[in-house]
Amino acid sequence: MCCATGSIGSVPALSMEPVFRRSHGSLYKALALGWIDEDALRSLVLEHREGSWPLVFAVDSSTFDRRDAATSPERGFYYSPSEQTNGQRVIAGWSYQWISQLDWAMDSWTQPLDVVRLVVHEDESARTIDQVTRLVSALPIDREVPLFVFDAGYNCIALGHGLRDVRCDVLVRISSKRVFHFDPAVPPRGIVGRPRRHGRRFSLSDRETWPAPNDTLTADDLRYGTVTVEAWHDLHPRISGRVKGRWGELDKMPIVHGCVLRVEVERLPKPSGRTKKTLWLWWSGPGTPDLSRCWQSYLRRFDIEHTFRFMKGTLAWTTPALRNPEQADRWTWLVLAAYTQLRLARELVADLRLPWERRQELSQLTPSRVRRGFRQLRATIGTPAHAPKSVKPGPGRPKGTRRPPRTRYPVIRRAA
Repeated sequence: MCCATGSIGSVPALSMEPVFRRSHGSLYKALALGWIDEDALRSLVLEHREGSWPLVFAVDSSTFDRRDAATSPERGFYYSPSEQTNGQRVIAGWSYQWISQLDWAMDSWTQPLDVVRLVVHEDESARTIDQVTRLVSALPIDREVPLFVFDAGYNCIALGHGLRDVRCDVLVRISSKRVFHFDPAVPPRGIVGRPRRHGRRFSLSDRETWPAPNDTLTADDLRYGTVTVEAWHDLHPRISGRVKGRWGELDKMPIVHGCVLRVEVERLPKPSGRTKKTLWLWWSGPGTPDLSRCWQSYLRRFDIEHTFRFMKGTLAWTTPALRNPEQADRWTWLVLAAYTQLRLARELVADLRLPWERRQELSQLTPSRVRRGFRQLRATIGTPAHAPKSVKPGPGRPKGTRRPPRTRYPVIRRAA
């Protein structure tokens, strides 16, 4: 994958590369019959991450498209920004959730450190909490508190409640229609009855309910102009839904405290009628939020979208026609390992630029330009793979035998 030129059209096409020394069907056989020690590979990727990058991580999911694979089990409908199914922006496939470390540099590089497949009937918030907790336990404790950034669509209250005992900060984008509450005032003596759980109302869409912010930050940015950040501390939502969902087994609804951040910019790099200039964020964690770190981290979160596009369009993450989700798990980890090799080779390869491209420093090369020079680097570093053994072709399927039809599986709907 790292040595191929251009985009990979199909998995058998990889056998046409000079470095591929086996048959065109060996990769599909390896994905079907092989195995990958995910824990060992996860530890290896963490060991070789760039230590100078800040402890800021983007968490997002992407869909492995298998819309027409009726014989593939455990498929679900997931959101797709570019493709539709029956007029809706959903697509059938498997959803994978990635955690990638971000950098302040103005480039498209990230460090994917972990990936898990989300099963339709599982609680996504619980799976996300387990994934974040596992990563935090492997990070150094002598540095700053790790910050995990989520886009809209994640349950910020469930994440804040589930990670309350983990050394990390959570930053989630929220809708401008949300309503929160301050803590109630201490009742005077002699008041009989149940004490109040919710105090003054704080509506994001109603400016009249906003008191003076606890913290304010004003910064200048080349792309966004003047950036103003306001923060209100010690807010909590009114949790409902005791019959079903995450809070159904609790006798008493918890009070999940956090901070609400309002980010307003002077201008947008690409003005659009649908883009708002005001951004609302929910922060939860120990201490108080660093406003400068929060708004910059959320803007850098979109670098993971460049990683998804490179993996799908260049490294052929969603190209193989795999039947079982376990095979997709193995292929996903191979793609993560390939991207990690390109990142490690960022300053070791030659810049094989096209005639119309500008010269760049090795530290500023994009993933595609690093991939062009990886073939020459591989000739130097070698490969851990054993030489292929020459064997005679097998006898094949006996004459007169037929395979039964494959079992078909319907797409799992969340309402079911």
